[in-house]
This record gives sequence, C-alpha cells and structure tokens, in this order.
Amino acid sequence: MRTGIVTAAGPGAERLAVRAEELGFDSFWVYDTPMLHGDPFVTLALCAKATHHIRLGIGVTSPALRSAPAAAAAIGSLNALAPGRIVCGVGTGNTARRTLGMRPTKTAELESFTAALRDLTAGRETDYREGTRSSRVRFLHAGSYGDARPYGDARPYGDTGRYVDARPYVDTESPVEFVVAAFGPKSAAVAGRLGAGLISFGMHDPAAWSALDRARRAEARDADGAEKPRSYLMTSLHVLADGEDRYGDPAKDATGHIALSALILAAETPAFRAALPPDEAAAVDRLLRLRGTTPTDPRFHQALYRNYLGRLAPEDRDLIVPSLVDRFGLVGTRGELAARISDLEKAGVDELIIQPVVDPDAGMAEFAGLLA
Repeated sequence: MRTGIVTAAGPGAERLAVRAEELGFDSFWVYDTPMLHGDPFVTLALCAKATHHIRLGIGVTSPALRSAPAAAAAIGSLNALAPGRIVCGVGTGNTARRTLGMRPTKTAELESFTAALRDLTAGRETDYREGTRSSRVRFLHAGSYGDARPYGDARPYGDTGRYVDARPYVDTESPVEFVVAAFGPKSAAVAGRLGAGLISFGMHDPAAWSALDRARRAEARDADGAEKPRSYLMTSLHVLADGEDRYGDPAKDATGHIALSALILAAETPAFRAALPPDEAAAVDRLLRLRGTTPTDPRFHQALYRNYLGRLAPEDRDLIVPSLVDRFGLVGTRGELAARISDLEKAGVDELIIQPVVDPDAGMAEFAGLLA
C-alpha cells in the first residue's frame, strides 16, 4: 500500500511536503476549497520548488471553480516545475460548491471538464464553449523542460535584435495523472471512460471500493496492456496505545474532522440524514444548535462550514459518537489497522492518504512507521 499526506493549502505547507518526502511518502496533496483554504496551485508551486521526487496532488478541483483553460494552465505550470509529479483530482465540487451556498455540478459536466483538462495538459486541442459560441483551443506556447535553458536565459529572436525566453511556460510532454472523485458508480464510470483513476474521501468499506472498481472497469476503454489507473483513499488515522479508549478524546481529535464532515453533509442533504442511525441524526441536530443555524438560514453555509477539515474544536467532541469513529476513521491497534488497510488494498485501494491535524509532524511519523 502506497501512502500520502493531505493538508489545507496555504503558506507553510511546503515544509510539510519536504518532511513527507523525507519520511518516504509517495504523495503530498492539498485541498481545493477557495472559501476555506488558500490557493492549491500557489501552494503546490512552493512544494514543487522545495521537493525533488514526491508526487504533488490537487484534491480536488472542479468545473465550478475555474474554466478548463485556466485550470489547465495552472496544472501545466505545476508540471513545468515538477515534471511528471503532478496528480490532478477532479470532482463535482461537493465541498467547494456548498461553501458558496450552491449545489455540486452534474456528472456530465465533470466528465467534459476532466476530458478537456486531460487533452489540454497533453498538448492536444479541445472544445471550449461560452453560451452558444464554441471554438477549438490549445496551448500556443508549450513543451517540456527537457533540454531547455534555465528560466531567464534569453536568445536572439531572428534578426530583430530582441531577446525572448527560450523556456516554455507549461509542460505538456511530461504526463499528468488524473483521478476522478467518486462515491458512487456514476462518477466511477466517468473515470473508466476517461482512463482516469479514482479518489474518495472517508470511505472505509471494502465492498464499496470493490463496487467502484467494477463500475470503472465496466466503462474502461482500450484497457488491454494499459497500466491500471490508481485508486486513492483520503481519510484520518489514529493508532491506539495499550489500553487506550477507542472513543476517547485523542481518537476523536485525530479523526473527528472527517466524521464531522459527514455530519455537515447530512445537515445539507436530507436523504443522507434520513439514512443515519438515531445517534448520528441526533448529532446533526446538536451540530446545528452549536452553529446557531438552520437549513433555511440564508447564511447557513457560512455557519456550517466554519473550521471545516480543521482540528476538532473541544466543544465539538461530543458530536463524534462512537459509530462515527468506527465508520469515518481508521482507529485501532497496529494489528487492527494493518488488517483493515490490507482489506482495503485487496478491494482496490492503491494509496492511503491521511490528514494529520493534531500534530502534523508526529502524525506523519506515526503513519510512516505503521506501514514500514
């Protein structure tokens, strides 16, 4: 099982990326949620300059956030800084849209946007539309950095006496890995049709992963001889000490940000809330009271997503009931965690990515040691 780290985008993330590389992690990711965190492309640019071989991931962008040309330019620019090390996750914008008080985009838009990104970042043409007007677009100054001069070197341009930079702005020759955010078969099918990988969040059921993998393979095209796209699980983890309470404050603090995100989704989604067991549904009610809001409040989204995916506030600990710890966190002894991770790997998860929120340095070291 490969391993990675995810964190909020912002200044200082590059230090964590360097430490993750030193500890032997395969990837380092940042979230793309504009109303919550910093810009992922700026952050990963810093990470690209500070690291040497760790893969750098965007988890995840969305057609609701940027146009395909703008997103492709950002991805291609990162690829120029860290050739062949960029992983781009794309989703319907569940969190990013909801923090704006909007709904996620449609699966069809997810597919067309991801296809456009894939083509543009590989130097190919794609369709670009605005309303009823459409055109074919591609990067007009692109290439790889292979034998190019260092940035800032200039050479004469013809016989004009003027000088131009010899280095391309974006890299379209080094491969970019694309993964589609999926919780169900529709998005997994998109990944299959595009030859992309999968990424999901807080989903620990091996049977669910097996179903996603089947949905992807059912739609895969020209798969013979091709390398199987990777599957990534973003989650949280806590290794129990001898005699430690599985549902105590340390476990809640390490994993509660993922569990709380499930309660927030339930507060936003009546169908999801209706399927919750009674203790979790009651926790949703308590969450709304703590936030001082209701679903009819026009600023509902501002209150609900405050400190989203940040370290759990002490007053929120009582919201994390035992069933949430069991379902949305990886909590257990070293032996228990090794068995759960093995089951996930057998179900198709290739890389496990955690967000250490309490003490990132200690959390990364603990995770690195767990699977060493």
